[in-house]
Order: sequence, then structure tokens, then C-alpha cells
Amino acid sequence: MSEAALQSYIDKWLAVQPQQRIALAFVDPHTYPGHVALAALEQELLAAAYGIREPQVAATKLNWWAEELSGAAASGGRHPLTQVLFDDERAHALPNERWVAPVLAAMAQLEQGTAADFPAQLAAGGMLHGALASLETAWWYGEGASAEHASRVATLSHLVFALMRLEEDAERDRLALPMARLARHGLSRHDLRTASTAREEAVRAQLEDLHAAWGTAGQLPGPLSAFRGLEARQGRTLVAKARKAADPLAVLRKGQGRQGPGVAWQAWLAARAWRRQAG
Repeated sequence: MSEAALQSYIDKWLAVQPQQRIALAFVDPHTYPGHVALAALEQELLAAAYGIREPQVAATKLNWWAEELSGAAASGGRHPLTQVLFDDERAHALPNERWVAPVLAAMAQLEQGTAADFPAQLAAGGMLHGALASLETAWWYGEGASAEHASRVATLSHLVFALMRLEEDAERDRLALPMARLARHGLSRHDLRTASTAREEAVRAQLEDLHAAWGTAGQLPGPLSAFRGLEARQGRTLVAKARKAADPLAVLRKGQGRQGPGVAWQAWLAARAWRRQAG
């Protein structure tokens, strides 16, 4: 297996979540190659689920992943990420359904449209992101660990990322703002492309729901991986800051790539929590 090939997938993950590059200082890729490979695999599945605009093309890609992951325990895998994962005994300790569940969830939501309201958004996003979080939690902590906290964090992070892309994804079937919010503020799909008072009010209302949801997420049971822990801390901080900003979307977009001592501190806290939970 080519190290360059493996690194290319890790780089794609870090391009979407650049703050995780700091987390790698606490989760050494040479000591924990599977932890990093699993994060990169999650990004590959999300790219197939959300990054491919043609549902049939996305379904073909996801079907390939379903076959790859369902047979990897026996074959060792064909993909560089699968090979790294199934070279670790952790992979073989997990049931086959755990590996395939995220792919099946991604395929099931390909044709989903915009959710009716915020609770419906949480439920819809929880199918795919909950399955990914369940796989991740089982990998980091074993099958007995609860994934409720991780699932909620993963879903909220997805909704924050979708809100950042409000303008770019205005023509997609699944919009970042739920239908009830669009109706309440008199917004059409076309209106999401340009700034307006109504759009800003709708974005702020979405941020208020996200802020409240982040506030209760920590009360759910279950540990977080070091990567998910950093994502949780950054997401909560970013939403709290954006909801009070003059231009909330600009704050969200700028915060996505934030680096510096504050992120390093959050990464250290997330890694410390992981090591304590792992015992």
C-alpha cells in the first residue's frame, strides 16, 4: 500500500476539518493509524453522500463502499483506508453491521428533501451521522460504550456545516434551513443566495436552535473520541459566537478554519477526556 495514497485521503479529511491537524499532535498517527484512517473514511462516506449531486452516481459510489466494508474482514480490504483499519484487531472485534450501517444510512437519505422543522432536521441527520458516530465510538471505546453524545455532536456539526454552505447549496433538494423557518421568514430557495434582513433573521433563528441543542448535547451519555471532542468544543464555541455577530454567516465560515492556541487548548482537553474515558 502506498503511503502517498493513504496520505491523500487524510489530507482530504483535514481540508474539511483543518483544526484536526492540531489534534494529531495528541493522537499520533503512527501509534493510532486506525483512529486517523477511520476519520478519513468518515469523510469519504460524507463526500459520497453530500458531495455528489447526481443521486445515481452517489448510490453507485456508496454501493461500492458497502461491498468493500462488508467483505473487508475476510479480504483485508482493497481501499488504502480499509486496509489500515482491518489490519487492526479492533476492526475484527466489531460486528459487520456496524461497518455497513453508515453506508446504508447514506443511501437511504440520498433522496430526502428539506426537513419540515428543526427537530425533523435533527432526526434526519441523526440517521447517517448517528451511524458514523456509533462506529467511531465502538472503535475508540468498544461495543459497550454509548454513542448518544457522539451522535448528537456529529449531527449538530453537520447542521452547522450545512448552514455555512447556505448560499452554495441553495439549489439542492435538501436546504440548510427547514421548511417552517423558510415559510416563517418568507424566504424562497432563490432568496437564500443573497443577503437580506429576512435571511439574516432566519439564520439567527437557526443558530438559536443550534445553540440550545449544543447546550443539552453534553447531558447525553457516552464518551467522545479525541477528534469528536474537539469538534464538539469548536462547534459549541462557534455557534455561540455567530449568534451574537453582526454577520453570523461570515463568523461561521471564518471559524471553520480557525487555528491557534485556543484550538490547541481545546484539542488537549479533548485528548485528555479520551484518555480518561479509555482508562
